[in-house]
Amino acid sequence: MSADTGTRHLADGIAGYRLVRREDVELVTALPGRSSGLATCRLVDGTLGSTHMALTVASLADGHVDEHLHSYESSFFVLEGEPVLYLDGRGVELKPGACGVLPVGAPHAFRSDGNALWIEMAAPRPRVDGSDTFFLGPPPVAPAQALDARDPRNRNLFLLSEGESDLDRLKHAQAMGAPTVSGSMATAVLAYSGIAVKMLVDQRLDAQLHTMFMVDYQPGAGANPHDHPFEESYYMLDGEVDVVADGDRYTLRPGDAFWTGSGCVHAFYETQGRKVRWLETSAPGPPARYSYRHQRDWDYLVERLATEAGAEVA
Repeated sequence: MSADTGTRHLADGIAGYRLVRREDVELVTALPGRSSGLATCRLVDGTLGSTHMALTVASLADGHVDEHLHSYESSFFVLEGEPVLYLDGRGVELKPGACGVLPVGAPHAFRSDGNALWIEMAAPRPRVDGSDTFFLGPPPVAPAQALDARDPRNRNLFLLSEGESDLDRLKHAQAMGAPTVSGSMATAVLAYSGIAVKMLVDQRLDAQLHTMFMVDYQPGAGANPHDHPFEESYYMLDGEVDVVADGDRYTLRPGDAFWTGSGCVHAFYETQGRKVRWLETSAPGPPARYSYRHQRDWDYLVERLATEAGAEVA
């Protein structure tokens, strides 16, 4: 195992951040008797330092996962292949870029005729003994249809297609007959400081307990040191980015995973002059206000207070 892989703790003993290098991601057979061809690797969970989430890489090769439901909320993002998701009995053909939320108590199952790979997020974190997962039987055999994000019946699903984070394209009006999701917050991108954030899973898809979104960095982009009142995970897809967490610095590359706990001051910097992309999740879902606590703003307050105190003495 890489010397980097592992969970680090803050000065108060609370888990602060976790790094998993790609070479240490080992898929092992999962859910014996309830699936075939399924292998997973847990990147983040309660046994690895998290309080609020679990992040998993899942592979399904010529197999299935029986129909089941959870007492927690989960979501997914397809990296490779074309698995079929059965959600509430309807079969939907997925492909890379497909994502969605599996609400609390929603029956679902998977099939794959080839090799499929996806990232799975759960909140709150699943119980170690699996008592919060309930199996219903074999997966449905109903025919599946390609994911159509415009179909209201697919209200829990979304498809991230090429160019959806292209700000130049979003400056122009969408044609009335465009065969895509209607222009709205579903197509919006938040842009700042060379960073573009595209929401994938949030309350728009009926996620109540967590969020999932795509982050794109332009060359030279950076996020100053900050922390949150929630946990975050990051799964690298393209490019390289430097992360600083609790004063420690690492370079993240495709296939690496990172996690920060609540209160862990962290920052990201693009230093190679190239674009970067990663998949990010947060749990619990961010509050309406005070999602970020930027260290520089509070350092500025210290400076202001010192200046004001000096003026009063003079």
